[in-house]
Amino acid sequence: MKNKRNTLAGELSAEFAGTMILILFGCGVVASVVAAARGDADSISWAWGFGVVLGIYTAGKITGAHLNPAVTIALATFRGFSWSKVLPYSAAQLAGAFVAALIVRFTYWDMIKAFDPETGKASMGIFFTSPGVGADGNQISILNAFGDQIVGTAILVFLVFALTTATNAPPLANLTPLFVGFIVVAIGMAWGANAGYAINPARDLGPRLAAWITGYGNQVFEAAGSGDIYFWVPIIAPVIGGLIGGAAFKYLVEIHLPDEDPEDPAVTGEKGVQSDPV
Repeated sequence: MKNKRNTLAGELSAEFAGTMILILFGCGVVASVVAAARGDADSISWAWGFGVVLGIYTAGKITGAHLNPAVTIALATFRGFSWSKVLPYSAAQLAGAFVAALIVRFTYWDMIKAFDPETGKASMGIFFTSPGVGADGNQISILNAFGDQIVGTAILVFLVFALTTATNAPPLANLTPLFVGFIVVAIGMAWGANAGYAINPARDLGPRLAAWITGYGNQVFEAAGSGDIYFWVPIIAPVIGGLIGGAAFKYLVEIHLPDEDPEDPAVTGEKGVQSDPV
């Protein structure tokens, strides 16, 4: 049987589906915790991590499962991914996140309405991120949130590169998605307080747009604790963070690694996550 070569349409379909799976579990668990009081912050971190794992297994064979425009841009910058595919991949990821958020919105419609009859800022966090609130009751600054998103995404991309570089003794390809999921769980637990660890422009903007058209209105572009315009932070900062993380791995680790051994199973084995599709 002749092997099928990936087409751009197939790659975009995989990115759409993988990101949709990620958001179904991510926004779904936040809806469960916020609107139904089932679970806590750790529940959110773990379900987001499992969503990443399952999203990667969904799309990994076709695209390597970027699922994140910040990752796609970092791969184009440091790993030779085609720049001509960056915008289409990002659009597919955004569309997948948008559709998944609509599914969560309508599935949890009654629960959200009971929790937040005004469909306002009390329940917006189900779908997208916002600056956190400190012990003094004050919202953290937009600048602090911007920096937080840079740091969180830099950590994500640095470690994704570490796990997917063949000469860096990574896990076998079929286990890589699990470890990437663990990265997201750890980031959620360690870096979730300041700004909700969006670390992914599509993850934040897609659900934000879904909320906007389903009753939340223009307040979705503001921080939950104030009228500050915030929607741009989880779009711009993760891209910057991804580039910093990719550069940090390249210049702190990758340039010091040995050359690839063609007989090494890590090099000749299955295609790993986040690789450039062939």
